[in-house]
Amino acid sequence: MASMQKRLQKELLALQSDPPPGMKLNEKSVQNTITEWFIDMEGAPGTLYEGEKFQLLFKFSSRYPFDSPQVMFTGENIPIHPHVYSNGHICLSILTEDWSPALSVQSVCLSIISMLSSCKEKQRPPDNSFYVKTCNKNPKKTKWWYHDDTC
Repeated sequence: MASMQKRLQKELLALQSDPPPGMKLNEKSVQNTITEWFIDMEGAPGTLYEGEKFQLLFKFSSRYPFDSPQVMFTGENIPIHPHVYSNGHICLSILTEDWSPALSVQSVCLSIISMLSSCKEKQRPPDNSFYVKTCNKNPKKTKWWYHDDTC
């Protein structure tokens, strides 16, 4: 537990001092707990999501960084994207099987920005309705099938 807290403190300071473009830690979210962070995000300029505001939720287990964080979009505005379900779950391999302890909150944020920025058409995943009705509340419990590298 101590190593997890030390790592999260380090990442928290890095995120506060040098956040990825368009990202900002919601400071209120870390006042009472270090294991749940809300990060406010704005769509990158020149993309389909330019100026849109989103919020990411990061939840960390006691096994972090050896276990990936649970990451999902939350709030009123969930991006319409082929790898983002309407309940906020994100189909991104680094959040599950391709996770490495060398990754960080900042690198996950950059991957999500990149995923949104490279999108060519706003649409939900083809199985959105079925998935949202049948999935676990924790996206990490989903056995994702990574069938493409495009948006």
